Amino acid sequence: MIFSDVVIIGAGAAGLMAAATAGYRGRTVTVVDMGKKPGRKILISGGGRCNFTNENAKAENYLCHNPHFAKSALSRYSAQDFIDLVDRHGLNYHHKTLGQLFCDHGAQDIVDILLTECEWAGVNIALRSEVLSVNKNATGYEVITSNERYQCESLVVASGGLTMPKLGASPIGYKIAEQFGLNVLPTMAALVPFTLHEHDKQRFDGLSGISIATEVSSEDGTRFKENILFTHRGLSGPAILQISSFWRSGQAVTINLLPETPITELIRQWRELHGQKSLKNMLSTVLPKRFIDSLIKHKHISDKTLNQISNDDVSYLGQYLHQWQIKPNGTEGYRTAEVTLGGVDTDELSSKTFEAKKAQGLYFIGEVIDVTGWLGGYNFQFAWSSGVACGQAV
Repeated sequence: MIFSDVVIIGAGAAGLMAAATAGYRGRTVTVVDMGKKPGRKILISGGGRCNFTNENAKAENYLCHNPHFAKSALSRYSAQDFIDLVDRHGLNYHHKTLGQLFCDHGAQDIVDILLTECEWAGVNIALRSEVLSVNKNATGYEVITSNERYQCESLVVASGGLTMPKLGASPIGYKIAEQFGLNVLPTMAALVPFTLHEHDKQRFDGLSGISIATEVSSEDGTRFKENILFTHRGLSGPAILQISSFWRSGQAVTINLLPETPITELIRQWRELHGQKSLKNMLSTVLPKRFIDSLIKHKHISDKTLNQISNDDVSYLGQYLHQWQIKPNGTEGYRTAEVTLGGVDTDELSSKTFEAKKAQGLYFIGEVIDVTGWLGGYNFQFAWSSGVACGQAV
């Protein structure tokens, strides 16, 4: 039996952040993780470059049953606080659009910073340690893993969600929550590409790799202005990943293919100036030619000269291109999703410390709880913020 003030289940972003924070307070901390190395999800994030925070992170950028829950942690440990940390370690990084920050070299740099912080804070990390059972006793919690038994005063569950099962994702966090009487909200894959029905797959055959700057809307009115990407399985790209968190099975999504260009006005100008030219060729100046060819091939748009286009045709094209609707067949699921929507109900937790209201000394942080950020570094920022808030309390 190993005695530790704090045991943390999960050596991911939130778990390592909580571990270092608690360790610096003089607490003895042990992190257990079933993987071969820590921070596995960090390492593959952002195409291996790790979009480690977003300068604009606020509670409004998160989906949660309680929209106010994330405010406390995010305000007490902000994106700038994490930027200050990586600056102290000399991390080279760059800014991208919409407040995103990426490592110049690779995601390993972020993992190395977290591990260095944990080392300086005296944290013990036990890898290849699968949690078999958790029990409450008179002095706290007993955690039995495949290698060891631990006794702790505070137990932190930072086990992540169900995304990317090849990295060892597991429902252990939800099971522990339910074991202690906490409500767990239904989970689903989020920030995930759409798959299409067979007829749409055939319609878009040959368009794989085409990217279009769009504005995508869900049926609840949420909208994101970013690129979509055609893939051999369906639709992806930042706008699709964003809207997937708000989409539900059976719903359609509406895509404005030309959010910056009022196409009806443009076609009328073309008609006056280039009447003998084909609509197909002119539309190919504002949208990818292969995409326009597909629309004409499947008779969604007529291949006429601009002189042949009536005012009704112009109105139809305006509606079609600005309100293009597609009904996904589903998503690619947890295999490729970036995060898990749902999880431990935040009504069960303190928004200041992340301690369970029904179980003293038991904490839940990061992706395992019902807080899901937008694409673009928001989920990492919540991991840092929730980790610090919890680490200051355990």
